[in-house]
Amino acid sequence: MSEIQILTRRGTVVNLQLEILDNFKNQFRGTLLKHGDEEYDQARKVWNGTIDKRPALIARCRGAADVMAVVNFAREHQLAISIRSGGHNVSGAAISEQGLVIDLSHMRSVQVNPRERVARAEGGALLGDLDHETTAFGLAAPVGVVSETGVAGLTLHGGTGWLMRKHGLTIDNLLAVEIVTSDGRLLRASADEHPDLFWALRGGGGNFGVATAFEYRLHPIPESITFAMPIYSLEVAAQVIAGCRDYMHDAPEELMVLGTYWSAPPIANIPEEHHGKPVVILLGCYSGPAENAENVTGPLRSLAEPIADLTSAMSWKDLQRLLDEDYPNGKYYYWKSIYLDRLDEAVMAVMEEYARSRPSPETSIDIWHMGGAMSRVEPTATAFFNRRIPFMVAIEANWSERADSDANIAWARALHKALQPFSSGGNYLNFPGYVEEQDAMLRGAYGDNLTRLKQIKAKYDPDNLFPGLLNIKPG
Repeated sequence: MSEIQILTRRGTVVNLQLEILDNFKNQFRGTLLKHGDEEYDQARKVWNGTIDKRPALIARCRGAADVMAVVNFAREHQLAISIRSGGHNVSGAAISEQGLVIDLSHMRSVQVNPRERVARAEGGALLGDLDHETTAFGLAAPVGVVSETGVAGLTLHGGTGWLMRKHGLTIDNLLAVEIVTSDGRLLRASADEHPDLFWALRGGGGNFGVATAFEYRLHPIPESITFAMPIYSLEVAAQVIAGCRDYMHDAPEELMVLGTYWSAPPIANIPEEHHGKPVVILLGCYSGPAENAENVTGPLRSLAEPIADLTSAMSWKDLQRLLDEDYPNGKYYYWKSIYLDRLDEAVMAVMEEYARSRPSPETSIDIWHMGGAMSRVEPTATAFFNRRIPFMVAIEANWSERADSDANIAWARALHKALQPFSSGGNYLNFPGYVEEQDAMLRGAYGDNLTRLKQIKAKYDPDNLFPGLLNIKPG
């Protein structure tokens, strides 16, 4: 074979001579993979098992210089590209079908400056990599809730997690981003350097280049964190969800809660007659003083008579890994999101109906209680716009057999549609489905910030080399 077929940014397929690839390898320290190479099939996989794409080339980078080289190569040959960072990818946008994948998965180092309370994480790092280094110094970055999530995708689209009511979104604790732009330069974007780009990167996704490193502000974290986990039968779901809603209105910002319609797991702490049955679980992370933990979490555990209460104290690192086993690598996932203006009886009736009709017992409907520090940031202060909405619902369809895909995806889309009358619009881009209805998603995610984002896109990526998850076109 003397050439490979590869997709261009114009949507056409061209033949790329292997001699050209050999010349490129002289500028590239990483590994270049194509069909038939030993590591190719493993490298093209992401966490979501529904994604089954075959890129023409995968460029596994070892550092920023590799990223610069591959961006220059892609621009010179007008190739369609995608960026794979941590690989915890729901939508599949990280893998370009028949295109070029810029793979940062081997760039996972994390360094912590405990005196300055700052961490620097490479673009391919996972939350677990970051947590491991920061907790050694009693510190944490406000990030997501599953340790195998990549820092890049989480951060560039906002970053919700257990500390967001106390310390804000991940982007509210972002100090700088090192990024390779479309002209092959490595820039540092911060409040002082390229501040317009820094504004756009805090919510604007992968539209502006390849983020090779992130710097985060860290916060002291208690040695022991109380994690409330009362489990209630679905028959009292409305009472529990309403009670949680009312309590969270004035709850301390050290408390972050998810209300989850799910299935009772088959474990010894839960009565056997409830195993696998639909339930409501309150997941409450309290990161304040230990002596106040009982008073703060107790009301969540007495909203009705729970069928079980798995509340316990644990370290931050263990808390971050607590949900990992529910989201294993390679299972099938389809996640959508919607912001809600209210959480009343009509909304809860819809969610309870769909909780009973889930095609898979592994599927959940998660209610994120927003507010706190994240809501005090002006919507125009960063590209992330939806800061004043009280509730976000994550529709997480999870299943184990590929043959069940159509039923589970249809269920999630139907629930998303059924909740739209209770929403004034908006969506969280880390739960994007397969990025359907892109124009509506752009407006919903960015609102009044979209015009400025298009202007910054025109400045840093005028030829639209980087499509991102949701393409912001130069304007």
